[in-house]
Amino acid sequence: MNLISTTADLADACARLASHPFVTVDTEFMRESTYWPKLCLLQFAGSDEDGGHLVDPLAPGLDLAPFIALLDRPDIVKVFHAARQDIEIFFNLSGRTPRNLFDTQVAGMVCGLGESISYENLIRETTGHAVDKSSRFTDWSRRPLSEKQLVYALGDVTHLRDAYRWLAAKIGARGRADWIAEEMAVLTDPATYGVAPDEAWRRLKVRSGSKKFLAVLKTLAAWREREAQTRDVPRQRILKDDALLDVASNAPRTVAELDGLRSMPRGFAQSRSGAAIIEAVNAGLALPAEQTPQLERGERLPETESSLVDALKLLLKLKADEAEVAPRLIANASDIDRIAAFAEPDVAAMQGWRRDVFGAAAMEMKAGKLALKIVGGRLKAERG
Repeated sequence: MNLISTTADLADACARLASHPFVTVDTEFMRESTYWPKLCLLQFAGSDEDGGHLVDPLAPGLDLAPFIALLDRPDIVKVFHAARQDIEIFFNLSGRTPRNLFDTQVAGMVCGLGESISYENLIRETTGHAVDKSSRFTDWSRRPLSEKQLVYALGDVTHLRDAYRWLAAKIGARGRADWIAEEMAVLTDPATYGVAPDEAWRRLKVRSGSKKFLAVLKTLAAWREREAQTRDVPRQRILKDDALLDVASNAPRTVAELDGLRSMPRGFAQSRSGAAIIEAVNAGLALPAEQTPQLERGERLPETESSLVDALKLLLKLKADEAEVAPRLIANASDIDRIAAFAEPDVAAMQGWRRDVFGAAAMEMKAGKLALKIVGGRLKAERG
């Protein structure tokens, strides 16, 4: 099986696809030991039965510029499945995201195929074919790649062609192209892939609202994020989450105090990282009030409305079933909590097609204008 290993051959393959209405794309990458994903294999196929193409991005001297240019063409639909991590790779390589994107996982949710449908299940649901996923977790960075690996990788883009056609037809028939466009706007927004160290604290499960704790947590998490990026290692290799939270809670001012924390590995406090942590703690303690993060607190719900969240979850499922769309695509548990807690919740469910399907009805329920009732043995939402 041919594996493209030169820029000239890659440019040739991309040129042959220039007139195709769509191109299916997938990647194999590793990131277990790195901060940034390491691209190990690139697969793409045109809209006809051309057999597809495999590219070795680890080949010496190979430049992915011809393929990046293909991704940048607005006249060709770029079809991915669960595109976010793939797009992150191309964004890190080029600073740009693909234009005219179609994510088949999102489209599957729009078509009612379930929550975050897997590639294997998508192909089975849309084409009836079974795919072999036994090579999924192999080491894609080792060379040479086996014939089995290459066959598996190529199948990911050749099967995707028929799935795309099926989904595109169904979305067109239901008049939901605008729904897909809204979702793709988020996936192709460069802000989705920007990593802001000062916002890294939001990844952590924070329970304390103490200003001192949050200020130190912010500067500590920012230090860890920058360190992980610079050294290209997973953030947990720098300092584990539980240790980071422990340091933020205790705010040690000296190496000796840091060394006294049970979460600190032996000898860590005396290392270069130990000194950097003390510096980050002191920076957090000195953080101006206007730069100190705050946890958002919702409005306290009256005891008589303590079941509102449960009722909203039922309403979400009802409205999602009626629209034949996956509930999670409309709102998640956090969104439901915010809808219940805030007079004007800033969540996706209050925008665009989601508001039409669910958000407007949720606000009516909060206002007492909509109620859930059992009618003829079925749950219904009725005004009155």
